[in-house]
Amino acid sequence: MENEKKVSMAVINRLPRYFRYLGDLLESDITRISSKELSVKMNITASQIRQDLNNFGGFGQQGYGYNVEYLYNEIKKILGLDRIYHLIVVGGGNIGQALVNYASFEKRGFVIQAVFDINPRLVGMTIRGVEVYDVDKMEEFVKNNDVDVAILTLPRSQAVKVANDLAKWGVKGMWNFSHVDLQVPEDVVVENVHLTDSLMTLLYKINEMYAEESDLHQLHHGLPIKPKKFEDINGADNEV
Repeated sequence: MENEKKVSMAVINRLPRYFRYLGDLLESDITRISSKELSVKMNITASQIRQDLNNFGGFGQQGYGYNVEYLYNEIKKILGLDRIYHLIVVGGGNIGQALVNYASFEKRGFVIQAVFDINPRLVGMTIRGVEVYDVDKMEEFVKNNDVDVAILTLPRSQAVKVANDLAKWGVKGMWNFSHVDLQVPEDVVVENVHLTDSLMTLLYKINEMYAEESDLHQLHHGLPIKPKKFEDINGADNEV
């Protein structure tokens, strides 16, 4: 609806963290928690937590805090994790095989049905019970099976055509590890994963933390040696 409040991507990106931390609390038999207590665990402010959750109705009770199990289940529904998702992997190399071997996917309701590759040495093998098919059979498979998400772990030179084909065959979600930003129809959702981007962000933070005021940071046995007080991404002053 036109008047419906649009939730920012920053809030949406924090929801999986809430879900993960609440799951840990449940495993520790903690039944309720305040926004202040949760803020300490997650290293974000209590007011930020309240603002985030208020986008979806709040869920808290003044003087009580949050019922952990209830909030966990509500975020689970918000994220769409209260159903099963069927996935395929396109590209049976190292990254593709690592993802298929990640057993926790099933615990979240993500079921990998098949892997597709052009390498004849991979076709016909199974990876943790999931068969690798020739990529030529992918169209038939997608059209005859429910495929919610395609995980793309193939070379960037092939990713664009494959993504366009998958979109044409009706796949509405793509988790893209292929180091190329895909242009797909508006009714297809793509989440790009550039592993080196995350590493470069980490290196930037390391260099900021240890940088000299005017010169490049000094090294000792290949490691920076002088910490610099800095403000982290959550706005809190820290010193290592």
